[in-house]
Amino acid sequence: MRDKVECMCMRVRQGEFERIRSVLRRADPDEPLTAREILDLLEEHGEEFDSAHRIATVLGRRAETGDVEVIRDQPYRYRFQDGS
Repeated sequence: MRDKVECMCMRVRQGEFERIRSVLRRADPDEPLTAREILDLLEEHGEEFDSAHRIATVLGRRAETGDVEVIRDQPYRYRFQDGS
């Protein structure tokens, strides 16, 4: 049962990541963005997210696989490896 729950959580996170990436591809930002700036962009494009913290969590996890670069500044900024 635990494996089933973990799998379902991974799919939810995958969906969140894809929603974020899709909006950023359309917005095509020139520079890395903070989680708050990403949240604002998502809202402008009709995507709802709980918080900037949730975005940071999703992107931080994807940084572990190399899909996202986390720029450890104040505040942290995020850049997708495909250029977004």
